Amino acid sequence: MIDKIVPDVHAALRDVPDGATVMIGGFGTAGLPNELTEALIEQGARELTIVNNNAGNGDTGLAALLAAGRVRKIICSFPRQADSHHFDALYRSGRIELELVPQGNLAERIRAAGAGIGGFFTPTGYGTQLAAGKETREIDGRMYVLESPIHADYALIKAERGDRWGNLTYRMTARNFGPVMAMAAKVTVASVHEIVELGALDPEAVVTPGLFVQRVVKIARVATTGGGFKQ
Repeated sequence: MIDKIVPDVHAALRDVPDGATVMIGGFGTAGLPNELTEALIEQGARELTIVNNNAGNGDTGLAALLAAGRVRKIICSFPRQADSHHFDALYRSGRIELELVPQGNLAERIRAAGAGIGGFFTPTGYGTQLAAGKETREIDGRMYVLESPIHADYALIKAERGDRWGNLTYRMTARNFGPVMAMAAKVTVASVHEIVELGALDPEAVVTPGLFVQRVVKIARVATTGGGFKQ
């Protein structure tokens, strides 16, 4: 019997080794799997390469992972926001490596890994420092840059509902990078707010099939001060 449900976030991340490449879903704080990220801090893996759209917000989640000194390199599109002080301090002191990737390129590089594509040409970044050392080619009179796929050992994503086979649905903007990251990692760990029986999810509504998910863990939904709930 296939059952990918694990008892808690700690069991879900028990085997993450030092030096692993870990994708973490989220667009800013929307869809960020904070519980999984905090469990990764407690788990203790070091020298990590993190792939995320941002480089942490405030003092929790990804920002806390950075502050704990667990990250060697981060691959992201928006490393600096008003509250990205932990990344800023680490980068300015030379304690973290940054690979800056335009957001569309980041999504496509992750998608390419999941789709088994060896690379793709894009005009984005041509003629800038982001193209330094990369192959360029003229196609139909326009210059393009060759970008490589981004593979990961683990992907930590946040979904809304899931079943024991690992089929997932998402809540609005919390979806963002989750589906493509799930396809690009050897091990995908998904936190969900609700675990349902097989067949309860409309097959037409399943965004991430269980084929791409290895572990599912249920977490409680956190209420906000305004009486609503965080995505």
